[in-house]
Amino acid sequence: MKPLEGIKIVEMTSFIAAPAVPRVLGEWGADVIKIESLKGDPSRTQGGVWNIPYSVEENPGFDIANVNKRFVSLNLKSEAGKEAAYKILENADVLVTSFRTKALQRLGFSYELLSEKFPKLVFAQILGYGENGPEKDAAGFDATAYVARGGILTSMTEPGESPLNEVNAYGDFQAAMCLASGICAALVGRNKSGKGDKVTVSLHHTALFMMNIAIVASEYGNKYPKSRRKVANPFNNTYKSKDNRWFVFCAPEYNRDFNKVMRMLDRPDLIDNEKYRTVERVNELGVNSEIIDIISEQMAKKNLDELTRLFKENDLAFEKGYTPDEILEDEEAWANDCLRKVKYPTGGEATLITSPVRFKSISSPPMNLSKPLGYHTREVLKDAGYSDERIEAMEKDNVLICGDN
Repeated sequence: MKPLEGIKIVEMTSFIAAPAVPRVLGEWGADVIKIESLKGDPSRTQGGVWNIPYSVEENPGFDIANVNKRFVSLNLKSEAGKEAAYKILENADVLVTSFRTKALQRLGFSYELLSEKFPKLVFAQILGYGENGPEKDAAGFDATAYVARGGILTSMTEPGESPLNEVNAYGDFQAAMCLASGICAALVGRNKSGKGDKVTVSLHHTALFMMNIAIVASEYGNKYPKSRRKVANPFNNTYKSKDNRWFVFCAPEYNRDFNKVMRMLDRPDLIDNEKYRTVERVNELGVNSEIIDIISEQMAKKNLDELTRLFKENDLAFEKGYTPDEILEDEEAWANDCLRKVKYPTGGEATLITSPVRFKSISSPPMNLSKPLGYHTREVLKDAGYSDERIEAMEKDNVLICGDN
């Protein structure tokens, strides 16, 4: 039995962060119903922004956050559409939404109203900035609330260089995993108390949590952005090989490994060197740049393959900086089912990423591709007690879209 089998999740979401939450929970066995407007989730047409081709039948950019769902299209601004959504929610366990709080209040789907109508419902919401403060009602996206206000934009670059150009939706998926964990905890709590809960995750708070060390350390004078020539531990840094590839080697125990690394890099003359032997001495004397330059010079004498072999043989963590196209060829990713080939009705093929949490009870989590707007509207409403005649009348009145027509 899958961990979330028997759990019904309804979502009212758009773009990436919030839709990715039920997508993951669907892999874990939940029945997910996505309610979209008559125009649909804007993410259905974002493929062009990400240089990913899209069509009704082949839409990998949408599938990224929308596999393993049933798709319903309702006009929630109409009384009939709102009533249909309430019927769907009657036996739901969780509502996931990215709608802003004021919009939910206007539509009649606020936490206060829904918790009164459905006391056992877990209400889960992705926010830009949180429930309080001057920005609580402001628009918040991954690039602004997470990357910019979260400090990532200005911390992950060389001093004096242009800011980080973040990968699309980088923070969205992190916020999604946070909310997924919160939902699971709320379901456990409901099993004990019999009552639902409200769970919120903001993009801004998620970024601050991921930046934990940098923010706390800044209180003590540890400034970011940090030059690679001034890092506190020269053995946890970026370097470049003879064939011009950047890589990272990470040896947190600098003092233990110093002599070993000097031998590996053909600098036995520096073994037990008083200036460089311990990380405390390096930072006390401020000679970080000196030893980093020495290491850089030695690294630049060897090609990436030779360095990779050398560090792996000596059991020191080392990885080249993979490009996304290299990741698609990474045998480690394929061996662990991180990547999954999917086929579309058009004959097209794409590689999608599975969620990172694995259960022994689910050897290979499903990846059921998305369907056109409103594809399951009739099926879901009939399950809720609506007749075909009523559904057809509602479609004529522009209350819903039945994509199975």
